[in-house]
Amino acid sequence: MNRQTLSTRVWIGVDVGTTGVRAIAYTAEGTKVCASEAFYPLLTPRPDWVEESPLQIYDAVVEVVHHTAQELRYKNKIICGLVLSTAMHSFAGLNAAKEPLMDMQTWADSRSASVVREMKRDASSVRAFYERTGCPVHACYPLAKVIWLRRNQPEVFKQMCYVGSLKDYIFYQMTGEWAVDKSTASTSGLYNAHTLQWDEEILRYAGLTEAHMPPVVATTYRSRLHEKAAVALGLPSGTPVVIGATDGVLVNVGIGAVQPGQLSGTIGTSGALRMLTAQPRVDAQMRTWCYNLVDDMWVAGGAINNGGMILRWLRDKICHYGGSALESLDIDPYDLMTMKAEHVGPGAGGLICLPCFTGERAPYWNSELRGMFFGLSLNHSRSHMIRAVMEGICYSLNSIMAALREFGPIRDIRVSGSFTKSNVWLQMLADILNEPITLPDNSEGAAFGAAVLGFISDGTLQSIADTAHLVHPKRVYRPQADTVPTYKELYQIFEHLYAHLQEEFAVITAYQNKH
Repeated sequence: MNRQTLSTRVWIGVDVGTTGVRAIAYTAEGTKVCASEAFYPLLTPRPDWVEESPLQIYDAVVEVVHHTAQELRYKNKIICGLVLSTAMHSFAGLNAAKEPLMDMQTWADSRSASVVREMKRDASSVRAFYERTGCPVHACYPLAKVIWLRRNQPEVFKQMCYVGSLKDYIFYQMTGEWAVDKSTASTSGLYNAHTLQWDEEILRYAGLTEAHMPPVVATTYRSRLHEKAAVALGLPSGTPVVIGATDGVLVNVGIGAVQPGQLSGTIGTSGALRMLTAQPRVDAQMRTWCYNLVDDMWVAGGAINNGGMILRWLRDKICHYGGSALESLDIDPYDLMTMKAEHVGPGAGGLICLPCFTGERAPYWNSELRGMFFGLSLNHSRSHMIRAVMEGICYSLNSIMAALREFGPIRDIRVSGSFTKSNVWLQMLADILNEPITLPDNSEGAAFGAAVLGFISDGTLQSIADTAHLVHPKRVYRPQADTVPTYKELYQIFEHLYAHLQEEFAVITAYQNKH
């Protein structure tokens, strides 16, 4: 295929995240042609409940795809098809018509913490579950969510004919076909990473049968837009739709972190560190997870619940930078917050934030954690709090880094996500991890990773390794020798706080749930 043809043909990567969706069109050479985005709210009706409307999300998907498709026609591009990337660990019970019976529980929903607490009483079962699924026992996983629904809303559970996720719901709305990809299945806690099938024993434990579950297909599996969806999306009926994978594992592909020793680091709404592995790989201390990417490649790593969402909380609840006041002055509130953080030295004057506002996933896997500011004094300001939050999120990622170092030498860490807009935050992460951080020239990792699966599905690219030469370093942030010791000292205090407040976290969480 000649270069002119390559530059004309595009796949649209549809990246459906926790709070927003982006539709970005790419050529096989990695060139971003155009993009559109839309947002939707997280619903928090009760403590530990973090939901969103699947209907609202699909409407946002329709909006951004339609806008992107329209722009591509103006640019005379050939639309090869759509590829889906979705957030992990979502769950909603569906009725016989595959309509949601409830709002969708997100990965941040931890109402099933009591289920997890009960499961963890049997240490041998916890270990066996982890080794079979690659998923630590935690409230983020659909397994625990399903059990909670069965026990607490039995009338809804009885009506539930299908176990749905963001991926299979959107794929069904577009194609009329009920299926889920291996990547999403492997993030459910219900899928056996070794047999590559739904685990019958775990399904029985949850009160499910295989009939509740969608058929599992490869992440490069293709179907076609049915007529109703095609009209809404502004695309021809029959346009190919590749089912894709989860956003977390696609980031590695999208930023070219596809070689041994390469890691991807992300801070968006949440955050994560990940590395590729040729087979399912688990950690002796059960600190990390392992999910499928493509048939012969897996991603091992750890995700934190609390990334940019905590900075957003600070923006709205503490700094009060939301609303139209700053917009009228053409000021981005996050730029203002970053500027204020930059005026405070490393270590935030001894103020430490444990950013576990929604419990925590890796490496602690404890839904009963809560956020805290430690060391507050009269000399601390909002600027100190902003910097402490940014540093606390990096400390959380550093705790995952400790586990991944045991998987082998680290030679490159590439980053993506909204935090890459901040030089301050990127330098902070380099200093706290004490590793160079590479900002690639394409930081829209998941969307481009999805588009790559489209090009693999039609034979334009041969494998995910092809992205290694498509993505190049834009800037490298190196650890600052005079700052690293400060962060090393404060990180030890950060770890000590978690280790010595377990009982107090459990007590305050129980109190919050009663009130």
